[in-house]
Amino acid sequence: MTFNPPFKKVLIANRGEIALRVIRACRELGIASAAVYSDADRNSLHVLLADEAYNIGPAPSKESYLNIDNILKAIKQCGADAVHPGYGFLSENAEFAEALKKAGVTFIGPTPDNIRAMGDKISAIRLMRDAGVPTVPGSGGPVDTIEDAKKVVEKIGLPVMIKATAGGGGKGMRIVREMSELESSYRAARSEGLNYFKNDTVYIERFIQNPKHIEVQVFGDQHGNAVHLFERECSIQRRNQKIIEESPSPSVPPEVRHRLGDVSIKAVKALSYQGAGTFEFIFDNITKEFFFMEMNTRLQVEHPVTEMVTGIDLVQEQIFVASGRPLSFKQEDVVQRGHAIEARICAEDPLTYQPSPGLIRRCRHPQGPFIRLDSYAYPGYEVPIFYDPMVAKLIAWGPNRETAIRRLDRALTEFTLTGIKTNILMHKSILQSPKFLDGSYTTQFCDKDLEIKMPKLFRSVDDHVFLITAAIAAYNEKRAKSVSDYNTLSRWQSVGRSTTLRDQ
Repeated sequence: MTFNPPFKKVLIANRGEIALRVIRACRELGIASAAVYSDADRNSLHVLLADEAYNIGPAPSKESYLNIDNILKAIKQCGADAVHPGYGFLSENAEFAEALKKAGVTFIGPTPDNIRAMGDKISAIRLMRDAGVPTVPGSGGPVDTIEDAKKVVEKIGLPVMIKATAGGGGKGMRIVREMSELESSYRAARSEGLNYFKNDTVYIERFIQNPKHIEVQVFGDQHGNAVHLFERECSIQRRNQKIIEESPSPSVPPEVRHRLGDVSIKAVKALSYQGAGTFEFIFDNITKEFFFMEMNTRLQVEHPVTEMVTGIDLVQEQIFVASGRPLSFKQEDVVQRGHAIEARICAEDPLTYQPSPGLIRRCRHPQGPFIRLDSYAYPGYEVPIFYDPMVAKLIAWGPNRETAIRRLDRALTEFTLTGIKTNILMHKSILQSPKFLDGSYTTQFCDKDLEIKMPKLFRSVDDHVFLITAAIAAYNEKRAKSVSDYNTLSRWQSVGRSTTLRDQ
């Protein structure tokens, strides 16, 4: 059987674990991969494992990973015929997608029109409302003055959420519970919108009192086909940033799950959407109502959860759809099997949440049945201060939720990262919380219910094992340094690649 790769070479305009994820998908499809890296990422694992790698500038994102001109130069230099943007950075940048189209290079993502339509939250809400998707009661448009804000609040009642139209990642959002807080919160949301996204436009929505964050993975192609791959629950959050995700949601009844899927497909078709995307809904855990919040026109950080329960490779499907091929599966082919949970492992203090960049001295990855780890951490790697602190995603699958939780807990116990602080202890505490175990947690869990404590499993691990492992590692390190050519050995030669780094 002959397989024809959809592209010859894909440049990955990103870094870290998502760049590695795309490199692996390309390698399985017989597609050459080209990595890009900033000065701070010269020794990052995605640089070491790609077929080629190109420097795109200094450490700050705006001078490297957000620098469209530098990435276009790298594309021209390596001769890539397609670009995968990963998530973050330029993944939802219509200008970047247009620039690639002009250069004759395929953007592995939605069309520029798709990105623009859903990039502004006010226009997105209007489009969804027109498509028959439930939306949260609110202003229905921009709120330009504090006087207008007061009128909206008087109409829909407190509490409300003020949101920047171009916001994301928890930025430009404020909850208002008392009328006396409205003016300061309104100004703060506008200020953050301007500072982070160069857009101070805000709108107002009713704040759901018992909220859960439910999202639906969707796919569309260039032939009018549209499917959903069921829901993920992402309610374990801190400052509106996700920490743990799972699928299926423990709170969504079967009939609501069915409606979520139907509504999402209707929205995909209304947009003529192409590629992978995610509709995010706020879900009232009491009434079981759901309302559209926003759409992410890209791959999500938590996409492995969906892959684990459906068995579908979302990244490879992105590549096929971008090349013009129809979806490789139909809606009736998509089945949820078992349960999957993902924990985001970040280089940060678990108590203060302060970033903890630095040199990784020891790194032991968890293993075992039905465990997946997407990580770019390795011993000797220095986690830079310039980017998101996430260094790994640990995913566990089980035939049911209870088994998946136990497996994830066991894998977290095996995960060792020293030299930096991590939030592994926080994840252990969450998995042992009664509200997480019974599935009743909401987006307010971390603020109201999380108690970080030393798990019992940590105390039961024999400390002698770690001491012996450390002694062996120290001996091997000393022995390696005694080899005369140890420091001159190319990192790329050590993984069997003769290609060299390319500096612009």
